[in-house]
Amino acid sequence: MTDTTPAVYERLDDRFGAVGGDSRLERLWTGARWTEGPLYVPAGRYLLFSDIPNDRVLRWDETDGSVSVLDSPAGYANGRTIDRQGRVVTCQQGPRRVVRTEHDGSTTVLADRWDGRRLNSPNDVVVSPDGAVWFTDPPYGITSDYEGERADPEIDGCHVYRVDPGTGAVTAVATDLERPNGLAFSVDGRRLYVADTRRRHLRAFDVDGDRLAGGEVLADLDGGPDGVRVDTAGRVWVAAGEALHVLDPDGTLLGRIHLPETVSNLAFGGPKRNRLFVTASTSVYSLLLTVNGARLV
Repeated sequence: MTDTTPAVYERLDDRFGAVGGDSRLERLWTGARWTEGPLYVPAGRYLLFSDIPNDRVLRWDETDGSVSVLDSPAGYANGRTIDRQGRVVTCQQGPRRVVRTEHDGSTTVLADRWDGRRLNSPNDVVVSPDGAVWFTDPPYGITSDYEGERADPEIDGCHVYRVDPGTGAVTAVATDLERPNGLAFSVDGRRLYVADTRRRHLRAFDVDGDRLAGGEVLADLDGGPDGVRVDTAGRVWVAAGEALHVLDPDGTLLGRIHLPETVSNLAFGGPKRNRLFVTASTSVYSLLLTVNGARLV
Protein backbone atom coordinates (compact mmCIF):
# COMPACT_ATOMS: atom_id res chain seq x y z
CA MET A 1 0.00 0.00 0.00
CA THR A 2 1.28 3.48 -0.88
CA ASP A 3 2.19 5.69 2.08
CA THR A 4 0.60 9.13 2.20
CA THR A 5 1.21 12.30 4.15
CA PRO A 6 -0.62 15.66 4.12
CA ALA A 7 0.36 17.87 1.19
CA VAL A 8 1.40 21.29 2.51
CA TYR A 9 0.82 24.18 0.09
CA GLU A 10 2.24 27.52 1.27
CA ARG A 11 0.74 30.51 -0.54
CA LEU A 12 2.93 33.63 -0.62
CA ASP A 13 1.20 35.40 -3.50
CA ASP A 14 -2.42 35.32 -4.65
CA ARG A 15 -1.28 33.97 -8.03
CA PHE A 16 -0.36 30.71 -6.29
CA GLY A 17 -4.11 30.09 -6.00
CA ALA A 18 -4.01 28.55 -9.48
CA VAL A 19 -1.80 25.76 -8.12
CA GLY A 20 -3.72 23.04 -6.33
CA GLY A 21 -4.31 19.34 -6.32
CA ASP A 22 -4.19 16.35 -4.03
CA SER A 23 -4.53 17.00 -0.33
CA ARG A 24 -2.16 14.13 0.39
CA LEU A 25 1.29 13.41 -0.93
CA GLU A 26 1.94 9.84 -2.08
CA ARG A 27 5.25 8.15 -1.40
CA LEU A 28 5.60 5.78 -4.34
CA TRP A 29 8.86 4.18 -3.24
CA THR A 30 11.60 4.49 -0.63
CA GLY A 31 14.92 2.82 0.07
CA ALA A 32 17.54 4.94 -1.70
CA ARG A 33 20.57 6.77 -0.44
CA TRP A 34 19.88 9.78 -2.70
CA THR A 35 17.25 9.84 -5.44
CA GLU A 36 17.67 12.01 -8.52
CA GLY A 37 16.93 12.42 -12.22
CA PRO A 38 13.16 11.73 -12.50
CA LEU A 39 11.86 11.38 -16.07
CA TYR A 40 8.39 10.26 -17.12
CA VAL A 41 8.44 8.32 -20.40
CA PRO A 42 4.98 8.67 -22.01
CA ALA A 43 5.37 5.86 -24.53
CA GLY A 44 5.93 3.32 -21.79
CA ARG A 45 3.96 4.98 -18.97
CA TYR A 46 6.83 4.70 -16.53
CA LEU A 47 9.09 6.90 -14.46
CA LEU A 48 12.87 6.55 -14.50
CA PHE A 49 14.90 7.75 -11.53
CA SER A 50 18.34 7.20 -10.06
CA ASP A 51 19.70 6.14 -6.69
CA ILE A 52 23.09 7.70 -7.35
CA PRO A 53 25.28 6.47 -4.46
CA ASN A 54 24.02 2.90 -5.02
CA ASP A 55 24.74 3.34 -8.75
CA ARG A 56 21.42 2.11 -10.04
CA VAL A 57 18.54 3.31 -12.22
CA LEU A 58 15.03 2.29 -11.18
CA ARG A 59 11.75 2.20 -13.05
CA TRP A 60 8.31 2.84 -11.56
CA ASP A 61 5.48 1.38 -13.65
CA GLU A 62 2.38 3.58 -13.78
CA THR A 63 0.11 0.68 -14.73
CA ASP A 64 0.69 -1.37 -11.57
CA GLY A 65 2.85 0.73 -9.25
CA SER A 66 5.74 -1.73 -9.28
CA VAL A 67 9.37 -0.61 -8.99
CA SER A 68 12.24 -2.54 -10.50
CA VAL A 69 15.96 -2.00 -11.05
CA LEU A 70 16.48 -1.15 -14.71
CA ASP A 71 20.26 -0.85 -14.70
CA SER A 72 23.07 -1.43 -12.20
CA PRO A 73 25.84 -0.39 -12.38
CA ALA A 74 24.55 2.65 -14.21
CA GLY A 75 27.47 5.06 -14.48
CA TYR A 76 26.20 7.01 -11.46
CA ALA A 77 23.45 8.42 -13.67
CA ASN A 78 21.92 11.73 -12.63
CA GLY A 79 19.69 14.05 -14.69
CA ARG A 80 17.93 12.86 -17.82
CA THR A 81 15.48 14.06 -20.44
CA ILE A 82 13.83 12.86 -23.62
CA ASP A 83 14.29 14.08 -27.20
CA ARG A 84 11.77 14.49 -30.01
CA GLN A 85 12.38 10.94 -31.20
CA GLY A 86 11.53 9.57 -27.74
CA ARG A 87 15.14 8.67 -26.91
CA VAL A 88 16.35 9.13 -23.35
CA VAL A 89 19.36 11.41 -22.84
CA THR A 90 21.25 10.89 -19.57
CA CYS A 91 24.05 12.53 -17.61
CA GLN A 92 26.47 9.93 -16.21
CA GLN A 93 28.70 11.21 -13.43
CA GLY A 94 30.95 8.14 -13.33
CA PRO A 95 32.28 8.10 -16.90
CA ARG A 96 31.75 11.90 -16.99
CA ARG A 97 29.63 12.01 -20.11
CA VAL A 98 26.21 12.67 -21.65
CA VAL A 99 24.73 9.71 -23.50
CA ARG A 100 21.65 8.91 -25.56
CA THR A 101 19.89 5.55 -25.44
CA GLU A 102 18.85 4.57 -28.96
CA HIS A 103 15.64 2.70 -29.80
CA ASP A 104 17.60 -0.54 -30.21
CA GLY A 105 19.07 -0.16 -26.71
CA SER A 106 22.53 0.89 -27.83
CA THR A 107 24.28 3.91 -26.34
CA THR A 108 25.59 6.96 -28.20
CA VAL A 109 28.04 9.26 -26.43
CA LEU A 110 27.02 12.87 -27.10
CA ALA A 111 29.64 14.62 -24.98
CA ASP A 112 32.53 13.58 -22.77
CA ARG A 113 35.10 16.30 -23.46
CA TRP A 114 35.37 20.01 -24.10
CA ASP A 115 38.39 21.54 -25.75
CA GLY A 116 40.17 18.19 -25.48
CA ARG A 117 39.67 17.89 -21.71
CA ARG A 118 37.37 15.53 -19.83
CA LEU A 119 34.18 17.01 -18.43
CA ASN A 120 33.73 17.28 -14.65
CA SER A 121 30.56 15.23 -14.10
CA PRO A 122 27.49 16.17 -16.18
CA ASN A 123 24.52 16.75 -13.90
CA ASP A 124 21.34 17.76 -15.71
CA VAL A 125 20.28 18.01 -19.34
CA VAL A 126 17.58 19.47 -21.61
CA VAL A 127 16.94 19.36 -25.35
CA SER A 128 15.97 22.50 -27.27
CA PRO A 129 13.44 22.54 -30.12
CA ASP A 130 16.26 22.47 -32.70
CA GLY A 131 17.55 19.20 -31.25
CA ALA A 132 20.58 20.66 -29.46
CA VAL A 133 21.47 19.13 -26.10
CA TRP A 134 22.26 21.55 -23.25
CA PHE A 135 23.76 20.36 -19.98
CA THR A 136 25.40 21.49 -16.73
CA ASP A 137 28.76 20.22 -15.50
CA PRO A 138 29.48 20.69 -11.77
CA PRO A 139 32.09 18.50 -10.02
CA TYR A 140 29.89 16.43 -7.68
CA GLY A 141 30.82 13.14 -9.31
CA ILE A 142 34.57 13.66 -8.98
CA THR A 143 34.92 15.23 -5.52
CA SER A 144 34.57 11.79 -3.89
CA ASP A 145 33.62 8.19 -4.63
CA TYR A 146 30.14 8.69 -3.13
CA GLU A 147 28.37 9.79 -6.34
CA GLY A 148 31.00 8.90 -8.91
CA GLU A 149 34.72 8.37 -9.05
CA ARG A 150 37.16 10.69 -7.32
CA ALA A 151 39.38 12.52 -9.80
CA ASP A 152 41.13 15.82 -10.39
CA PRO A 153 39.21 18.22 -12.61
CA GLU A 154 40.65 18.86 -16.05
CA ILE A 155 38.55 21.96 -16.71
CA ASP A 156 39.04 25.20 -14.80
CA GLY A 157 35.44 25.89 -13.87
CA CYS A 158 31.90 24.52 -14.00
CA HIS A 159 30.01 25.49 -17.11
CA VAL A 160 26.82 25.09 -19.12
CA TYR A 161 27.39 23.42 -22.49
CA ARG A 162 25.55 22.95 -25.77
CA VAL A 163 25.95 19.99 -28.14
CA ASP A 164 25.25 21.00 -31.73
CA PRO A 165 22.64 18.68 -33.31
CA GLY A 166 24.37 18.72 -36.67
CA THR A 167 28.08 18.63 -35.98
CA GLY A 168 28.12 17.25 -32.44
CA ALA A 169 30.47 20.07 -31.41
CA VAL A 170 30.46 20.82 -27.67
CA THR A 171 30.46 24.55 -26.83
CA ALA A 172 30.59 26.27 -23.44
CA VAL A 173 27.68 28.72 -23.44
CA ALA A 174 27.81 29.99 -19.83
CA THR A 175 31.09 30.06 -17.89
CA ASP A 176 30.40 32.36 -14.92
CA LEU A 177 28.44 29.99 -12.68
CA GLU A 178 29.92 28.38 -9.57
CA ARG A 179 27.87 25.17 -9.33
CA PRO A 180 25.41 24.99 -12.26
CA ASN A 181 22.84 22.31 -11.60
CA GLY A 182 19.24 21.98 -12.81
CA LEU A 183 18.09 23.71 -15.97
CA ALA A 184 14.91 24.15 -18.02
CA PHE A 185 13.68 26.09 -21.02
CA SER A 186 10.74 28.46 -20.87
CA VAL A 187 7.61 27.37 -22.72
CA ASP A 188 8.56 29.36 -25.84
CA GLY A 189 12.21 28.23 -25.67
CA ARG A 190 13.47 31.81 -25.51
CA ARG A 191 14.82 31.59 -21.96
CA LEU A 192 17.00 29.07 -20.20
CA TYR A 193 16.70 28.86 -16.43
CA VAL A 194 19.80 27.56 -14.62
CA ALA A 195 20.13 26.84 -10.91
CA ASP A 196 23.45 27.75 -9.28
CA THR A 197 23.39 25.60 -6.17
CA ARG A 198 26.30 27.08 -4.23
CA ARG A 199 25.18 30.66 -4.83
CA ARG A 200 21.60 29.68 -3.93
CA HIS A 201 19.94 31.42 -6.81
CA LEU A 202 18.24 30.84 -10.14
CA ARG A 203 19.43 32.67 -13.23
CA ALA A 204 17.56 33.41 -16.46
CA PHE A 205 19.40 33.55 -19.78
CA ASP A 206 18.07 34.73 -23.12
CA VAL A 207 18.50 32.09 -25.82
CA ASP A 208 19.90 33.49 -29.06
CA GLY A 209 20.20 30.51 -31.40
CA ASP A 210 23.25 28.59 -30.22
CA ARG A 211 24.26 31.26 -27.69
CA LEU A 212 23.10 32.66 -24.37
CA ALA A 213 22.80 36.30 -23.37
CA GLY A 214 21.82 38.09 -20.18
CA GLY A 215 21.90 35.73 -17.24
CA GLU A 216 20.44 37.93 -14.54
CA VAL A 217 19.58 36.45 -11.16
CA LEU A 218 15.86 35.72 -11.31
CA ALA A 219 15.45 34.70 -7.68
CA ASP A 220 17.38 33.91 -4.51
CA LEU A 221 16.15 30.73 -2.84
CA ASP A 222 16.27 29.12 0.59
CA GLY A 223 18.39 26.00 0.37
CA GLY A 224 20.60 25.16 -2.59
CA PRO A 225 18.42 25.02 -5.74
CA ASP A 226 18.65 21.78 -7.68
CA GLY A 227 16.15 20.53 -10.28
CA VAL A 228 14.08 22.95 -12.40
CA ARG A 229 10.90 22.47 -14.46
CA VAL A 230 8.33 24.77 -16.10
CA ASP A 231 4.55 24.43 -16.36
CA THR A 232 2.34 25.44 -19.28
CA ALA A 233 1.57 28.82 -17.68
CA GLY A 234 5.27 29.62 -17.59
CA ARG A 235 5.68 29.21 -13.85
CA VAL A 236 9.12 27.96 -12.84
CA TRP A 237 9.32 25.07 -10.36
CA VAL A 238 12.57 24.72 -8.42
CA ALA A 239 13.61 21.99 -5.98
CA ALA A 240 15.40 23.55 -3.01
CA GLY A 241 15.69 22.43 0.59
CA GLU A 242 12.59 20.55 1.72
CA ALA A 243 10.22 22.25 -0.72
CA LEU A 244 9.32 22.91 -4.31
CA HIS A 245 9.47 26.66 -4.93
CA VAL A 246 7.03 27.98 -7.54
CA LEU A 247 8.07 31.21 -9.24
CA ASP A 248 6.36 33.57 -11.63
CA PRO A 249 8.40 34.24 -14.79
CA ASP A 250 9.11 37.69 -13.30
CA GLY A 251 10.93 36.00 -10.40
CA THR A 252 8.27 36.45 -7.72
CA LEU A 253 8.08 33.51 -5.34
CA LEU A 254 4.40 32.57 -5.51
CA GLY A 255 4.43 29.70 -3.05
CA ARG A 256 5.92 26.42 -1.94
CA ILE A 257 4.91 22.81 -1.68
CA HIS A 258 6.63 21.28 1.33
CA LEU A 259 7.92 17.71 1.48
CA PRO A 260 9.10 15.55 4.39
CA GLU A 261 12.60 15.10 2.95
CA THR A 262 15.20 17.22 1.17
CA VAL A 263 14.12 17.59 -2.45
CA SER A 264 16.52 16.98 -5.34
CA ASN A 265 14.45 17.12 -8.52
CA LEU A 266 11.01 16.95 -10.09
CA ALA A 267 9.23 15.89 -13.27
CA PHE A 268 5.74 16.33 -14.70
CA GLY A 269 4.16 13.20 -16.09
CA GLY A 270 1.05 11.12 -16.55
CA PRO A 271 -1.16 11.20 -19.66
CA LYS A 272 -1.94 14.91 -19.16
CA ARG A 273 1.41 15.96 -17.60
CA ASN A 274 -0.45 16.98 -14.45
CA ARG A 275 1.08 14.37 -12.19
CA LEU A 276 4.09 15.71 -10.36
CA PHE A 277 6.89 13.31 -9.45
CA VAL A 278 9.46 14.42 -6.89
CA THR A 279 12.73 12.77 -5.96
CA ALA A 280 13.63 13.59 -2.35
CA SER A 281 16.47 12.02 -0.39
CA THR A 282 15.48 8.36 0.12
CA SER A 283 12.14 8.42 -1.68
CA VAL A 284 9.99 9.26 -4.69
CA TYR A 285 6.77 11.22 -4.12
CA SER A 286 3.78 12.10 -6.30
CA LEU A 287 0.95 14.63 -6.45
CA LEU A 288 -1.87 15.02 -8.97
CA LEU A 289 -2.13 18.77 -9.70
CA THR A 290 -4.53 21.29 -11.22
CA VAL A 291 -1.72 22.56 -13.47
CA ASN A 292 0.14 20.87 -16.32
CA GLY A 293 3.83 20.61 -17.02
CA ALA A 294 5.26 22.03 -20.21
CA ARG A 295 6.47 19.57 -22.82
CA LEU A 296 10.18 18.84 -22.55
CA VAL A 297 10.67 19.21 -26.33
